[in-house]
Amino acid sequence: METGVRKERFFKVGVVAALVLGLILAVGTAQAMTKKEADQTRAEIRKMAQETLSRLYKLRPSAKGAISSAAGYAVFSNFGTKIFFFGGGAGKGVAVDQKTKKETFMKMVEAQAGLGLGVKKYRVVIVFERQKDLNQFVNSGWEFGGQTSAAAKYGSDGGAFAGAISVSPGVWMYQLTDSGLALELTGKATKYYKDSDLN
Repeated sequence: METGVRKERFFKVGVVAALVLGLILAVGTAQAMTKKEADQTRAEIRKMAQETLSRLYKLRPSAKGAISSAAGYAVFSNFGTKIFFFGGGAGKGVAVDQKTKKETFMKMVEAQAGLGLGVKKYRVVIVFERQKDLNQFVNSGWEFGGQTSAAAKYGSDGGAFAGAISVSPGVWMYQLTDSGLALELTGKATKYYKDSDLN
């Protein structure tokens, strides 16, 4: 029992430490952008989002219909590193309101706990079936905790969200790696928030 408590405390401390590392990587190196740099960055994010959606639709054709009928969606590109037990990452993306077509550019920082070593890049597509969830994500940000994944349900029944992970009612997540769709989010703590330089 005592060993289990120690492991849980170790995990929590590790997640906090890695999240702080990710914040340092994302915020510490930030500099004020010129208008030209901001325009270029927005264009790059839009291109990334379109490429990611095109790739997702090839892997899961049903995702196209699911996304087109949703209130909105967000697409992120993440670059992360892991050294032994702790890791962190940072990324950029855009959330799109399907009704108004308004874009909100956002950032993400992530912490990971678990044995490993290396560098990993991946893309995330988050789909919001309801407008209130999209609005909350855009206006208040969102924190995805490591414990959430334990209760995640996988859309494996062949429905519209086949291959997606249900992270909360009405909110679905697709995670794409170089090898295809990933169905594992264990041990991650991720924070999404508005990018003040691009909005």
